[in-house]
Amino acid sequence: MKIGNIEVKVSIVSIGVFVFFTLFLILASLYSPEVRSNLIWMIPCLFMLLVIPVALNYMSRSEYADLTPRYEVEAKTVRVKLINESMIGKPVRIEGVVERVYFQFLNRPQFLVADRSGAISVKMFTSPDEDFKVNDVVEVLGQVIRRYIVTGEPVINCVSIRKIKKS
Repeated sequence: MKIGNIEVKVSIVSIGVFVFFTLFLILASLYSPEVRSNLIWMIPCLFMLLVIPVALNYMSRSEYADLTPRYEVEAKTVRVKLINESMIGKPVRIEGVVERVYFQFLNRPQFLVADRSGAISVKMFTSPDEDFKVNDVVEVLGQVIRRYIVTGEPVINCVSIRKIKKS
């Protein structure tokens, strides 16, 4: 679904929750007259199970789209091996090969991106513009953060990831 110039993606989990509660509501209304009297507020609640994830995805994707030009200007191109604790909070650009993809079905993908110097985890807190597979060559724009809020090794909070031509 496209809203404005933002491509909105609903996760499979959100659709599954909507289908589960729709079936539950249909079965409950067939067997219980009390449920039928409450349909006036249950159907809008069911509808909100789809609207809220769409709205959240739209807001996060539009925010990331607004941040991308700023990161393109500010980000320094670095090798994965050079990313360390002193770079936390700084915008970076890396190029590498996708070695693993996690949680893409949740619209919160994580990638293991490697260049010749090493590999790093790249977390994205919204769905990317395109789907990525293992062995795709990508350019990542993002900010160095800790894996866990206050502890853990440095990882990249991805603002933009895109495929590039293999050289």
